[in-house]
Amino acid sequence: MSTYSDTPLEDLTVEFGTRPKAPALPGVTEDHRRQGRKLAAIHRMHLMDMARIAAMLRRIEAGTAGPETLTEAVQGLDLTENMRSFGSLCGRECKVLNFHHDAEEFSMFPQLEAQQVEGLTALVARLRAEHEVVHELLHRLERAAMALMFETSEERFVEAQAIFWKLEEVIRSHFGYEETQLEEAIGVFLEGI
Repeated sequence: MSTYSDTPLEDLTVEFGTRPKAPALPGVTEDHRRQGRKLAAIHRMHLMDMARIAAMLRRIEAGTAGPETLTEAVQGLDLTENMRSFGSLCGRECKVLNFHHDAEEFSMFPQLEAQQVEGLTALVARLRAEHEVVHELLHRLERAAMALMFETSEERFVEAQAIFWKLEEVIRSHFGYEETQLEEAIGVFLEGI
C-alpha cells in the first residue's frame, strides 16, 4: 500500500521540502553530459504518452469521445506499466520490469549509490521517494478512469481530469529534476544509459 494513499490530491507533490542538488563531480566532460542526457530522451517517450492522455481528456470534454477511451488509454501506457512493475512499492517481485524502471530502480540507482559520493545518495533517495508519488497518482488515475467508464458523469470526469493534470505536473517536475541532477553522474559513473 502506498504511503500516500490517504493524501489529498492537492498535497501530492514532488516539490516538498528542499530537493538535494547533485554534488560537483571532478573531471566532467561534455561527453559525460551528453551520455547523461539520454535519460531525457527516454523521458520524452513517457511525456508523449501524457500528451495522448491530455488529448483524450480534451476530446471527452468536447464530446467527441466516450469515457471508455480514457480507461483504455491509461491502462495501455508504458508509464502505467512501469509504475505497476515497481516491485518495492507493490511489496512483491514483479515478473516483468519495464526498461525504464529496471534501469532506474534496479540498476542505475544502486550503481550511483555504490559510488558513495556525498550528496548523490541523498539525491537518489529523493528520486525514489518521488517515484512513490508518481505511482500513487497513476493508481488514482487508473481508478478514476475505470469509475468514469462505469458512471459517466460530470463529477467523475472532473475527478479524472484533476488527477491527470496533477500527474502531468508531478511527472514534468520529477523528470526535469532527475534529468538535470543526474546528467553528469550518469555520464561519469555509468558511462551513459
